[in-house]
Amino acid sequence: MAGKPDVNGIFYLMDDILGDNGVPRNIRKSVSDAKEKVKAGASDVNLTSAIYLLDECLNDINMPFHTRPAIMEVISELERMKEEMK
Repeated sequence: MAGKPDVNGIFYLMDDILGDNGVPRNIRKSVSDAKEKVKAGASDVNLTSAIYLLDECLNDINMPFHTRPAIMEVISELERMKEEMK
């Protein structure tokens, strides 16, 4: 995703992860919780909370190889959104 971060694009990436049954339930739960934080409002606190939840997933030893880059992309886009708010 190049250019300005798009919340719908971020939700699309998150939905791909949520729809993948190969992703462990605890990781899908964290992604779902992060999505709810962003839906609640793109405030600095909500974006930081969402980033934190997703960042914790990256350390999970059960993380599928194909899911890690997707989560890293979501984190990157959320961080870009946060920067643009400043």
